[in-house]
Amino acid sequence: MADRFQGQVALVTGGSSGIGRAAAVAFAAEGARVVVAARGEVESEETVQLIRDAGGEAIAVRTDVAVASDVESLVGRTVEAYGRLDCAFNNAGTSGGSGPIHEVEEDAWDQVLDINLKGVWLCMKYQIPQMLNQGGGTIVNTSSDAGLIGWSGNAVYTASKWGVIGLTKSAALQYIGDGIRINAVCPGFIRTPMTDSTDPRAEEQMVAATPAGRIGTVDEVVGAVLWLCSDEASFVVGHPLSMDGGTTSGMW
Repeated sequence: MADRFQGQVALVTGGSSGIGRAAAVAFAAEGARVVVAARGEVESEETVQLIRDAGGEAIAVRTDVAVASDVESLVGRTVEAYGRLDCAFNNAGTSGGSGPIHEVEEDAWDQVLDINLKGVWLCMKYQIPQMLNQGGGTIVNTSSDAGLIGWSGNAVYTASKWGVIGLTKSAALQYIGDGIRINAVCPGFIRTPMTDSTDPRAEEQMVAATPAGRIGTVDEVVGAVLWLCSDEASFVVGHPLSMDGGTTSGMW
């Protein structure tokens, strides 16, 4: 298991913290050379340093996934540094736009959709040609449990994450014949630096809303991402993998 990605190159967006940082470190631990992409340059370099300290190889590329030129440059820098792109984890995302639909400002809609949905599209738009050129690859996009059900508290975020699943399924069908496997992960409430700073009452509500009776861990999500990118998941195509402690399984 320690060398599933030996000789491969993995690109992780949103790699400056949380799930993205943990995924970047995990890819490197299993032999991949890693490109860490995020808007936070200092934090991305911290991720790279964690990888190097453990004996891995990585670079950081400042990237706003909502900007086409940034994403095009990111893929170019990846190929320039390492010659190929085998695995892409399109994880960058944002929250926002909560509240009743009629009260949400247009700017909030644009920001959430630009990062969460347009960003995933742009990443695949520039990653896929490289994978076509080299004969294949794997892509995992981050959706959410909110991409599987309705969420009355935040319709804008929900719309963006449903969009990611539709985009993932459509792209998966388009490119599986070219040796490119595309899937999505759909985390529920996961313990990250963001949730650690949440009001304790909010955390209690998260736990109460989760049939498993706890918040998920970053490592649980990362394990699924690496599995989907590995040969062990070679027959998994266009699948939105739910990891939410049962939240989307039914009424609770």
